[in-house]
Amino acid sequence: MTSDAGLVLILRCELPAASPDVFRALTEPPELARWWGPDGFTIPAVESDLRPGGAYRIDMQPPEGALFRLAGEFLDVDPPRLLRYTFRWEEPDPEDRETVVTLELRDLGTGAAELVLTQGHFATERRRALHEEGWTQGFGKLERLLAPS
Repeated sequence: MTSDAGLVLILRCELPAASPDVFRALTEPPELARWWGPDGFTIPAVESDLRPGGAYRIDMQPPEGALFRLAGEFLDVDPPRLLRYTFRWEEPDPEDRETVVTLELRDLGTGAAELVLTQGHFATERRRALHEEGWTQGFGKLERLLAPS
């Protein structure tokens, strides 16, 4: 999706857990480290001060190559329905810019929740597509993590 301000990513997924459980998986560092990032990535460290104005930082280790970090600030924290924060790479690609991520949760009444992610505005379609791939793979891991045993 495009607008005059740039490129925006919107993803929707249904997760097999109620909103409070999903919100915990989105915000508690040990849980976040279990699903965050594209397939094959590990998350050696997550720091989080979960409150408006609080900072976070996530260390990401790809299967091959050097560790890199993303960081930002929480803008809105309204458990279990809304989380909004800035997103920036600590050593950005020349095509990167700081974006805002909004995660909205809605209980579906079946023990499941709908998660809607909005992120933007990206400088290029290539960077938007890269984030779409990462979020899609991460949400697949999150779905498996939340699935009943």
